[in-house]
Amino acid sequence: MVSMLLNFWLAFLAGLFAPLGAVCILPLYPGFLAYLAGQLSKNKTNDKSNKSIEFQSNKKTIVLFGLVVTVGVIISMLIIGLIFSTLLKASLTRAIGIISPIAFGILAIISLMLMFNFDVGRFMPKFHAPVLNNPLLSAFIFGLFFGVIVLPCNPASLAVLFAVSTSVTSFFTNFIHFLLFGIGMALPLLILAVVSASWSKIVIGFLTKYKKWINVAAGVIMLLISLYYLIFVFKIFE
Repeated sequence: MVSMLLNFWLAFLAGLFAPLGAVCILPLYPGFLAYLAGQLSKNKTNDKSNKSIEFQSNKKTIVLFGLVVTVGVIISMLIIGLIFSTLLKASLTRAIGIISPIAFGILAIISLMLMFNFDVGRFMPKFHAPVLNNPLLSAFIFGLFFGVIVLPCNPASLAVLFAVSTSVTSFFTNFIHFLLFGIGMALPLLILAVVSASWSKIVIGFLTKYKKWINVAAGVIMLLISLYYLIFVFKIFE
């Protein structure tokens, strides 16, 4: 039971770290929402006589887009979780004793790379979500593609998720892992949509300025987690 709860927390925290550590894409997010809000405002009305009402409307629209992106992120993780939990369940059941230690070994290596400020993301391909004519649909598509956009910048979080998910074979438990990962990934996006533009700049500026130390701290925690699983759970040294 303790191990299950630990895995749930790890999945959520890994999702939370995914966008927070992706300083290559996170600063673009508030601007993207503002752009969508502007496009929607143009489609709705051309009356710009009351700037105060327009500003309040745009702020509510940005929050709405933030919610739509959040839904898209969570749904995308649920789809991936469904595929992972169904297609790979049989192979995991047969080879969990081999796959899991390898997954946590890879996690340990990535942790060391983070601690020494080695940018793994520069070797990963970059993707861009399509922008459609319908702003609400664009926000939803952005949410669906957000994992594909962010994870190449911060693959460590995905390594945590897959390492945790390979340690169990339960369909329901793995499905919860991906759900919690999606919620954690979407939470910073929703907060940035809700707070003011000035606060968004402060938060993103802090994450950008202290990226190195955030990665070091995350690397240390991930290394301790991987060593715990390798030594005490899988007992590879026995």
